[in-house]
Amino acid sequence: MGRYFAIGDIHGCLDKLLALMNRLDVHWGQDTVVFMGDYIDRGPDSKGVVDCVLDLRRKHEQIVCLAGNHESMFLNYLDHREEHIFLCNGGRDTLRSYGISPDEQNRRAKLPPEHLQFFETLPPFYETENYLFVHAGVRPGIPMELQDPFDLIWIRHEFFMSDHGLKKTVVFGHTPFSGEPFVGERMIGIDTGAVYGGTLTCLELPAMKFHQV
Repeated sequence: MGRYFAIGDIHGCLDKLLALMNRLDVHWGQDTVVFMGDYIDRGPDSKGVVDCVLDLRRKHEQIVCLAGNHESMFLNYLDHREEHIFLCNGGRDTLRSYGISPDEQNRRAKLPPEHLQFFETLPPFYETENYLFVHAGVRPGIPMELQDPFDLIWIRHEFFMSDHGLKKTVVFGHTPFSGEPFVGERMIGIDTGAVYGGTLTCLELPAMKFHQV
């Protein structure tokens, strides 16, 4: 039986991502690596993180890359929508890593095509027999087929402070927890604030083992 390695919010911290990947004992071809979204913003090398993830995905089939709210904000910014929200949430660091001026008008053309396609095609969740991997969480009491995609990348306390009502364990990022991952009833939060000086966390399942750098 293959294992799952879920990696929390990277936010442009390429050095931590590389260190973490070097530490993981992934059996490629058997195990699945799930990136929980928020590859960009705030950290020093958003472009480098996406390059790294894309390189891994080219080499290995069993890699799942989920959408985060920061990817959604970036796509809105590229379309000249909600620009202030993106810039105020670490977007300037992302622009800097891509060599894009905030005054640039033809923004999409400044991104490598593979990167643009990556951002535009990220799925909102990944589901297995026992686990649901999602960036932010779910709206409690609502079946998955009726969940609002906005909640899947933005919800916080309404999710992890409640009983979500699903039969599967929900693995999520988005909300940074200081020091240690959050472990609740059928929910595990693995954003431990890598970009704020905390660790980058990977959860190995079904062993329930945490790897951190």
